Amino acid sequence: MVSRLSKGALQKLLSGKVKQPANVIVKFYSNNCKYCHELKKDFEQIAANDESERLFFAFNIGDYPSIQDILNFRGVPTICAMKVGDSKPRIKVMPEPDKPNKDTWYSAPEIKLFIEAEQ
Repeated sequence: MVSRLSKGALQKLLSGKVKQPANVIVKFYSNNCKYCHELKKDFEQIAANDESERLFFAFNIGDYPSIQDILNFRGVPTICAMKVGDSKPRIKVMPEPDKPNKDTWYSAPEIKLFIEAEQ
């Protein structure tokens, strides 16, 4: 299941205030992004089929535009893996694909590989 992440909850994850260890995957999106809408189904399917304890979230960058500068990415959709529960979270942003999918930007297999490598 993919839950929508609020600005406050995202800030808490990034600040190291979450004390419960967790592996978190966040899809950053924008309401006016064609790729974001097309990727939604694939991301939800990855989350639904994930048998680990990972938490999947979606975050609208319109709620916190400076997040792009904070996490150093320039566009959406963007996938981010976070390992939280320590004083400083470990954060990894998925790089742009070498060959973007013409419909969804990232492909589902690329996302799965990134998630597995970062957790």
